[in-house]
Amino acid sequence: MSGLWRTADLIAAIGGVASDPLPQDVTGISIDSRSVQPREAFFAIRGDHLDGHAYAGRALAAGAGLAVVETGYRPEPGEELTGLVRVADTLQALEELGRATRARSTARIVAVTGSVGKTSTKEMLKTVLSDFGATHAPVGSFNNHWGVPLTLARMAQATKFGVFEIGMNHAGEIRPLVKMVRPDVAIVTNVEAAHLEYFDSEMEIAQAKAEIFEGLEPGGAAVINRDNRWFDLLRQCAADGQARILTFGIHEEADIRLVDAEHDADGSRIEAAVKGDTVHYALGVPGRHVVMNSLAVLAAAHALGLDLGRACKALAGVSALKGRGERFVLQLGEGEARLIDESYNANPASMRAALAVLAQTPPHGSGRRIAVLGDMLELGATASQLHAELLEPLLAAGADLVFLAGPVMKSLWQVLPERCRGAYAEQASGLEAILPGAISADDVVMVKASAGTRLGPVVDALVRQFHAMEPDEGRVQSMQSAGKSQC
Repeated sequence: MSGLWRTADLIAAIGGVASDPLPQDVTGISIDSRSVQPREAFFAIRGDHLDGHAYAGRALAAGAGLAVVETGYRPEPGEELTGLVRVADTLQALEELGRATRARSTARIVAVTGSVGKTSTKEMLKTVLSDFGATHAPVGSFNNHWGVPLTLARMAQATKFGVFEIGMNHAGEIRPLVKMVRPDVAIVTNVEAAHLEYFDSEMEIAQAKAEIFEGLEPGGAAVINRDNRWFDLLRQCAADGQARILTFGIHEEADIRLVDAEHDADGSRIEAAVKGDTVHYALGVPGRHVVMNSLAVLAAAHALGLDLGRACKALAGVSALKGRGERFVLQLGEGEARLIDESYNANPASMRAALAVLAQTPPHGSGRRIAVLGDMLELGATASQLHAELLEPLLAAGADLVFLAGPVMKSLWQVLPERCRGAYAEQASGLEAILPGAISADDVVMVKASAGTRLGPVVDALVRQFHAMEPDEGRVQSMQSAGKSQC
């Protein structure tokens, strides 16, 4: 079979009804008419803001092999569509296709959740596992009620490893998704103050994250952060499901333990103990939080019985993602400045981690450390306090100049020393005209906010205006050749 699914099998899996001639197979699964490819199956999903049914005709015109629509759907007057497969509910149909994909697959599956670091850990897993065989992982952060089944439905039958990111902002959201994915390894990177708007306590967040262990395959492994204050709760939940438990961290009892790490502006050199065996590796992405997540990746590799030396070598290929630590060199008339883009998302823990990266990125010459921060969203009644509490890590990072955006960031602006104040704007767009004139040669600029604050477009504007380039990618090889040092 040349396609992803035989059409007859797909229709049977989703309980669909077709009245038109259809292609023998479909090459992929899509929910976006703008990117649908020839002979893909388009699922018309009803979202919070858009209804995919309005784009079914466009998807078919673009070459989709078929369109999955709900029973009551009727094309627009004068619109004659062929290739429709009707179901009671398109999202449920996508879920059923995901379950059918998992049922036919022999892939080893790793699922990741956590308050911070899900996507970067997922990408590290993808990089490492790809060195051992065909590996499937989501595009971007497809980690919600439609992203997980979509990613699952797209997994080819020949896949050897699958990596899934599972997110939530309410209790009970992880449970149905992980039971669909049925992982062999489930990772909780950490539990921190995030989505507090929807929880009464951090303990409730930990309990919600622990739902990931409920979907583990028999004999599956739970990978847990030994340093997290909710470790005991997470371990108990995993043990209740009879999971094998592997721990990671700096704790002396951690199964995968950080022994030594040297950090600089371009990455880290690491020594770790994996069940007593020593391994060394390099990461080309800076940040202690990235190092800790790499330990979770090694734990997963160990749980899957993979060669750890080979896994460590593969980690050298890890690179930063857009909005999650991606770096640019800004071309100024009299020199260059460096830009660190952390604009994709933020909560108090990830904000502190990003500021720590700023601290370990020294400016050249007379350059300054500049922090551009936006609102952290979904923090509920404690939002103002949590924003104001960023003052200490901000000053500890040695920030010389601070620009803030968003109504809640006003709380931090009010306690910020006058010497550090760059500018404050109610909306992120208000900084777009200010920042270019504030950046000088040799500066290091770090941008961090929740995606909804919209600092991402401000980063894009800086990149365009200053003809930014990504830094030289040879740094990991030079780090590896430098050898290990003691800290």
